[in-house]
Amino acid sequence: MIYLDNGATTLQKPECVREALLEAMASMGNSGRGVHDASLYAGRIIYRARDRLAELLGAAAPEQVVFTANATESLNLVLGGLFGPGDHVITTVCEHNSVLRPLYRLQGVELSVLPVKAAVDSKDGRYIGILAYDELESLLRPNTKALIITHASNLTGNITDLEQAAAFAKKHSLLLIVDAAQTAGAVPMDMERMGIDVLCFTGHKGLYGPQGTGGVCVRPGLSIRPLKVGGSGIHSFDREHPSEMPAALEAGTLNGHGIAGLGAAARWLLEIGVEQIRAREQALLRRFVDGVKEVEGVTLYGNPDLDRRTGIQSLNIRDYDSARVADGLYEDYGIAVRGGAHCAPLMHEALGTREQGAVRFSFSYFNTEAEADEAAAAVRELAEE
Repeated sequence: MIYLDNGATTLQKPECVREALLEAMASMGNSGRGVHDASLYAGRIIYRARDRLAELLGAAAPEQVVFTANATESLNLVLGGLFGPGDHVITTVCEHNSVLRPLYRLQGVELSVLPVKAAVDSKDGRYIGILAYDELESLLRPNTKALIITHASNLTGNITDLEQAAAFAKKHSLLLIVDAAQTAGAVPMDMERMGIDVLCFTGHKGLYGPQGTGGVCVRPGLSIRPLKVGGSGIHSFDREHPSEMPAALEAGTLNGHGIAGLGAAARWLLEIGVEQIRAREQALLRRFVDGVKEVEGVTLYGNPDLDRRTGIQSLNIRDYDSARVADGLYEDYGIAVRGGAHCAPLMHEALGTREQGAVRFSFSYFNTEAEADEAAAAVRELAEE
């Protein structure tokens, strides 16, 4: 199988991740619930993971890194814990349902959505889907509290101009909340330097960690109402959940085994360098795009400037249903991709692909040039049918 569905989850992980998982399963107790070796071991492993992720993502300190099950839980925690009736927030058409649905559910919270520029590039007809940043000011209201924005679209791979977003947020004293599900580990970032107040991430994609891991990096001094309260291992006689970070936003037993794997992955990324990861994925993306961009009947989506993209290329072939194309790629060529709507309804509406969906090819550090070439050849063959 040629696995090109890394935008959903990276299948191939560094060997150190598997080793860390196995070691943790054999040795790890419950962090903060004892003073015996197994509990202390768990505490050390979890702290090291926080420390490595803080360094990798540019968080202020390890205690500002909170662990969750995935980016979806992170976003539910943050959005539900920061906003309430009477607040207004701005988000974008690029967002995943992990942002949109929590916002829709917040009763009394007003929402504005930043659109894309003209969806089609007049020069080459490509459906580009770049955000209309110049319209941000028009969405501002007296009760606006935050700009909630993805770092990169999971459909087009377009990387958001966070510098422009941060400047807007700072100018108007807004919180900048970033969904980094598609970029953590894949695109260099520094939360503090970039002016991000809250960064939500998942562990199982570009961070190359196990599924069931994720987290939130929070700017010091920012208080978020917890999504869950309960066992914390500290202040057990208090009626209220602890307010100190990271315990303030964590309750119950953490996924210690998964966090051990995520910590190993973060160490591997720090050793390899995210810049090298990105260069590898960009080279594979360019190779694939070069192989399909001139094919009659193939429609490409996303910024034509591949330097402003993650390792994602979504496309359609003629008027073929994207799910059927994805099935054909796997059944006939052994190529695993994703068709359909990708949990990105507003971007599909902006691109005019609500009914057809799109076929998404997403590359990782572990893919090869030969795999990119085989995928491009398969698209060319399907377009000729």
